Amino acid sequence: MTAPNTIKERAVAELRRPVDVEEYARIRKLWKEHSIAEDGRNIPGLLATLTEDCVYEVPATGHRWEGHQGARRFYETLLAAFPDATFDLEHIVIGPQGVYQEAVMSGTLTRDWIGVKAHGQKVAYRVLILFPWDPVRRLFTGERVHFDEATFARQAGMSIPRV
Repeated sequence: MTAPNTIKERAVAELRRPVDVEEYARIRKLWKEHSIAEDGRNIPGLLATLTEDCVYEVPATGHRWEGHQGARRFYETLLAAFPDATFDLEHIVIGPQGVYQEAVMSGTLTRDWIGVKAHGQKVAYRVLILFPWDPVRRLFTGERVHFDEATFARQAGMSIPRV
Protein backbone atom coordinates (compact mmCIF):
# COMPACT_ATOMS: atom_id res chain seq x y z
CA MET A 1 0.00 0.00 0.00
CA THR A 2 1.32 3.45 -0.89
CA ALA A 3 1.72 6.23 1.64
CA PRO A 4 -1.19 8.69 1.87
CA ASN A 5 -0.59 11.82 -0.21
CA THR A 6 -3.52 14.14 0.27
CA ILE A 7 -4.61 15.80 3.49
CA LYS A 8 -7.78 13.71 3.43
CA GLU A 9 -5.84 10.47 2.89
CA ARG A 10 -3.50 11.33 5.77
CA ALA A 11 -6.45 12.14 8.04
CA VAL A 12 -8.15 8.85 7.17
CA ALA A 13 -4.89 6.97 7.84
CA GLU A 14 -4.64 8.71 11.23
CA LEU A 15 -8.21 7.72 12.10
CA ARG A 16 -7.49 4.10 11.16
CA ARG A 17 -4.57 3.77 13.58
CA PRO A 18 -5.46 0.94 15.94
CA VAL A 19 -5.97 1.68 19.62
CA ASP A 20 -3.56 -0.37 21.72
CA VAL A 21 -3.41 -0.20 25.51
CA GLU A 22 0.36 -0.69 25.64
CA GLU A 23 0.99 2.00 23.04
CA TYR A 24 -1.38 4.34 24.88
CA ALA A 25 0.70 3.79 28.04
CA ARG A 26 3.93 4.55 26.12
CA ILE A 27 2.50 7.75 24.64
CA ARG A 28 1.17 8.89 28.03
CA LYS A 29 4.50 8.13 29.75
CA LEU A 30 6.49 10.01 27.11
CA TRP A 31 4.15 13.01 27.29
CA LYS A 32 4.64 13.10 31.07
CA GLU A 33 8.42 12.96 30.60
CA HIS A 34 8.18 15.81 28.07
CA SER A 35 6.04 17.92 30.42
CA ILE A 36 8.30 17.32 33.41
CA ALA A 37 11.35 18.25 31.32
CA GLU A 38 9.59 21.42 30.12
CA ASP A 39 8.63 22.42 33.66
CA GLY A 40 12.23 21.79 34.75
CA ARG A 41 13.66 23.75 31.78
CA ASN A 42 15.52 20.55 30.85
CA ILE A 43 16.16 20.98 27.12
CA PRO A 44 18.05 17.66 26.69
CA GLY A 45 15.14 15.92 28.43
CA LEU A 46 12.69 17.58 26.02
CA LEU A 47 14.75 16.59 22.99
CA ALA A 48 14.86 12.98 24.21
CA THR A 49 11.09 12.79 23.62
CA LEU A 50 11.34 13.96 19.99
CA THR A 51 12.34 12.43 16.67
CA GLU A 52 15.54 13.83 15.15
CA ASP A 53 13.49 15.33 12.29
CA CYS A 54 10.85 16.88 14.57
CA VAL A 55 9.03 20.03 13.53
CA TYR A 56 7.78 22.78 15.81
CA GLU A 57 5.36 25.19 14.26
CA VAL A 58 3.06 28.04 15.14
CA PRO A 59 0.59 27.98 12.23
CA ALA A 60 -0.97 31.35 13.15
CA THR A 61 2.29 33.16 12.51
CA GLY A 62 4.04 30.85 10.06
CA HIS A 63 6.99 30.28 12.39
CA ARG A 64 8.62 26.87 12.04
CA TRP A 65 11.62 25.19 13.65
CA GLU A 66 13.02 21.91 12.29
CA GLY A 67 15.02 19.09 13.86
CA HIS A 68 16.51 18.93 17.33
CA GLN A 69 18.41 22.18 16.71
CA GLY A 70 15.17 23.89 15.78
CA ALA A 71 13.34 22.48 18.80
CA ARG A 72 16.20 23.67 21.01
CA ARG A 73 15.93 27.19 19.50
CA PHE A 74 12.16 27.16 19.98
CA TYR A 75 12.46 26.32 23.67
CA GLU A 76 15.46 28.53 24.36
CA THR A 77 13.77 31.58 22.83
CA LEU A 78 10.36 30.83 24.37
CA LEU A 79 11.78 30.28 27.85
CA ALA A 80 14.07 33.31 27.56
CA ALA A 81 11.12 35.46 26.52
CA PHE A 82 8.92 34.06 29.31
CA PRO A 83 11.34 33.02 32.07
CA ASP A 84 8.48 32.46 34.50
CA ALA A 85 6.27 30.60 31.98
CA THR A 86 3.75 28.17 33.36
CA PHE A 87 1.33 25.92 31.50
CA ASP A 88 -1.84 25.21 33.46
CA LEU A 89 -3.30 22.12 31.83
CA GLU A 90 -7.07 22.21 31.29
CA HIS A 91 -7.72 19.34 28.87
CA ILE A 92 -5.74 16.45 27.46
CA VAL A 93 -6.55 13.77 24.91
CA ILE A 94 -4.21 10.84 24.34
CA GLY A 95 -4.67 8.45 21.46
CA PRO A 96 -2.72 6.47 18.88
CA GLN A 97 -2.16 9.68 16.88
CA GLY A 98 -0.42 11.44 19.78
CA VAL A 99 -1.43 13.95 22.43
CA TYR A 100 -3.61 17.02 22.27
CA GLN A 101 -3.63 19.42 25.18
CA GLU A 102 -5.24 22.70 26.08
CA ALA A 103 -3.58 24.87 28.66
CA VAL A 104 -3.35 28.45 29.80
CA MET A 105 0.18 29.70 29.29
CA SER A 106 1.14 32.59 31.51
CA GLY A 107 4.37 34.44 31.96
CA THR A 108 6.11 37.77 31.83
CA LEU A 109 7.25 38.80 28.35
CA THR A 110 10.79 39.97 29.12
CA ARG A 111 12.35 39.47 25.67
CA ASP A 112 11.09 39.75 22.10
CA TRP A 113 9.52 36.53 20.82
CA ILE A 114 8.25 35.62 17.34
CA GLY A 115 8.24 39.28 16.40
CA VAL A 116 6.40 40.47 19.52
CA LYS A 117 8.28 43.18 21.41
CA ALA A 118 9.01 42.60 25.07
CA HIS A 119 7.01 44.84 27.38
CA GLY A 120 7.76 43.35 30.79
CA GLN A 121 4.10 42.64 31.52
CA LYS A 122 2.48 39.38 32.52
CA VAL A 123 0.37 37.73 29.81
CA ALA A 124 -1.95 34.74 29.97
CA TYR A 125 -3.49 33.10 26.94
CA ARG A 126 -4.87 29.74 25.87
CA VAL A 127 -2.61 27.39 23.91
CA LEU A 128 -3.72 24.29 22.04
CA ILE A 129 -0.84 21.92 21.36
CA LEU A 130 -0.72 18.79 19.24
CA PHE A 131 2.14 16.35 19.83
CA PRO A 132 2.02 13.99 16.80
CA TRP A 133 3.17 10.43 17.59
CA ASP A 134 5.49 8.33 15.46
CA PRO A 135 4.50 4.72 16.19
CA VAL A 136 7.66 3.29 14.62
CA ARG A 137 10.19 5.48 16.45
CA ARG A 138 7.93 5.80 19.51
CA LEU A 139 8.64 9.50 19.88
CA PHE A 140 6.81 12.74 19.20
CA THR A 141 7.43 14.33 15.81
CA GLY A 142 7.24 17.86 17.25
CA GLU A 143 4.49 20.23 18.26
CA ARG A 144 1.85 22.28 16.48
CA VAL A 145 1.13 25.22 18.77
CA HIS A 146 -2.09 27.14 18.27
CA PHE A 147 -2.89 30.04 20.55
CA ASP A 148 -5.49 32.66 21.29
CA GLU A 149 -4.03 35.38 19.08
CA ALA A 150 -6.59 38.03 20.02
CA THR A 151 -5.92 37.73 23.75
CA PHE A 152 -2.16 37.59 23.27
CA ALA A 153 -2.15 40.58 20.89
CA ARG A 154 -4.34 42.62 23.22
CA GLN A 155 -2.04 41.88 26.17
CA ALA A 156 1.07 42.54 24.08
CA GLY A 157 -0.44 45.80 22.84
CA MET A 158 0.08 44.92 19.18
CA SER A 159 -0.87 42.59 16.38
CA ILE A 160 1.00 39.33 15.96
CA PRO A 161 3.48 39.53 13.07
CA ARG A 162 3.45 36.81 10.40
CA VAL A 163 6.56 35.40 8.77
